[in-house]
Amino acid sequence: MAGAVGAEGPAPAWLACGEPDLPTSEQWLAPREAARAAGMRFTKRRTEYLLRRLAGKRAVAGVTGLADDVTGLARIEVANHPGGAPYALVDGEPAGCDVSLTDRAGWAVCLVGPDLGRVGCDLELVEDRSDGFVTDFLTPAEQTYVRERSGADREVAVNLVWSAKESALKVLRTGLRRDTRTVEVTVEAPKIGRPEGRDGWGRLELSTVGGDLMAGWWRRDGRFLLTVAAAQHLPAPVRLPGSADLVTARPLHTWLERPLAP
Repeated sequence: MAGAVGAEGPAPAWLACGEPDLPTSEQWLAPREAARAAGMRFTKRRTEYLLRRLAGKRAVAGVTGLADDVTGLARIEVANHPGGAPYALVDGEPAGCDVSLTDRAGWAVCLVGPDLGRVGCDLELVEDRSDGFVTDFLTPAEQTYVRERSGADREVAVNLVWSAKESALKVLRTGLRRDTRTVEVTVEAPKIGRPEGRDGWGRLELSTVGGDLMAGWWRRDGRFLLTVAAAQHLPAPVRLPGSADLVTARPLHTWLERPLAP
């Protein structure tokens, strides 16, 4: 992966859903998914797992033409490789598309498309981050980018950089096991409040100390930021029909009412 990013690949699609979209029964889960969910003791972890499965299944259904009902979703299984990267099966066979999943505050997003290769996405809230957070996790150039802004613009900047790093670490298949300062984010946008690029997306460039280059996109919808990183250039993602509108989405923390799953 070292060196320049390759030619632009196919456009991915994305779909968001939230806790209000979760079916009341679990008949939409594949057997292995249902078994894994049943073994999760903590409500937060279980709800996040189910949300990611729902987003993944609905997105795969949207690009493969499968029915987006209980029976159709049950045919789709969203599993994980040993390193954690997700993949999708239909009737036990590869779905023919790549997926990346993310969730935050009661909402989940799936990025999906054919032959996306190494790709990652991350959903974050626009929230306050301390100066210590900036110093500990951001590179000197990123720290300067954040500190040149104040108030709401600073909150967007620091969470945007952090989210883009999370997406890049998924591409690198390391997650937060890797020092986040070994990845540097460059935001190509004239305004930080909301990107002015195609369909609400702004461009990102990401690089590592080892010389790896990644291309990316970002968007802001209400309280949420969504970032995408990939080992190859990708066109701006296209929202699938039936996706929740994150502009009006309210962050949810319902697990606090019942920390242990019933």
